[in-house]
Amino acid sequence: MSNVLFDVPGPKARLRYRTYAVAGTLLVLAFVAYIGWRFYDSGQFTARKWEWLQYAQVQRDLLNAVLQTLQAFAAAAVLALVFGAIFAAGRLSDHAWVRRIAGFVVEFFRAIPALILMFLFYFGLPTVGVPTTPFLGVVLGLTLYNGSVLAEVFRAGIQSLPKGQSEAAYALGMRKTQVMFLVLLPQAIRAMLPTIISQLVVLLKDTALGFIITFQELLYYARYIGSQGSFGRPIVPSTIVATAIYVVMCLLLTALATYLERRNRRNKKVVAAPPPVTDTLAAASA
Repeated sequence: MSNVLFDVPGPKARLRYRTYAVAGTLLVLAFVAYIGWRFYDSGQFTARKWEWLQYAQVQRDLLNAVLQTLQAFAAAAVLALVFGAIFAAGRLSDHAWVRRIAGFVVEFFRAIPALILMFLFYFGLPTVGVPTTPFLGVVLGLTLYNGSVLAEVFRAGIQSLPKGQSEAAYALGMRKTQVMFLVLLPQAIRAMLPTIISQLVVLLKDTALGFIITFQELLYYARYIGSQGSFGRPIVPSTIVATAIYVVMCLLLTALATYLERRNRRNKKVVAAPPPVTDTLAAASA
């Protein structure tokens, strides 16, 4: 028996919804066309504005900026996943003091914007005698913020698992840490994979905040190229190129998530059962 939470739309309602969808699509396309026409009218699509892409040195610098972005993303993603797993386990600990400390750390860093964390690490650490770099400030800021969010994701995924999983592990003599990291957490990661990938996409896009603390990533280089008078100050073309590269990277990450999800849902091969023993063989065996 299925529960219907809303009335099934009739023919008139379906026609009305389709009309709204078509009208909304046309409005979006008209808005995009208007923006493109304004760019064209202001000369943003002239060859003068795009000739900077023909220089080999510019291409190498652009590739290096993309690599810097990917390096920051990879380092922050790995550290955020580790941070999230550890503090998710802490929030589910049997000890009250561990739960309180882990909960305070998670809620504290989740409430602070990632950009402020970058400021604190890049400008704050040198004031107390700790040397730092823009790369380190970006990675630490993204790690603490996104790791706190992932900790809540892991905690929700672990709590959604059947209790029989942990009970069976305890029955086999496994300790709490083994049950958490060998039984519950791998299953929670598989269950929460779409949410985890979505947060990693957010992390990838947040690397663009690093240009404010002079981290030479993709947006920093796009702004630099856009301010060059020798190229006609192509701020719009350079921003369009940077946007296209970000879109491609996010789509590749999403495609990876889709592949992993399909692979996770793929049914395992079932070994065929042996044919049943006939009554004659059974009697002979007896």
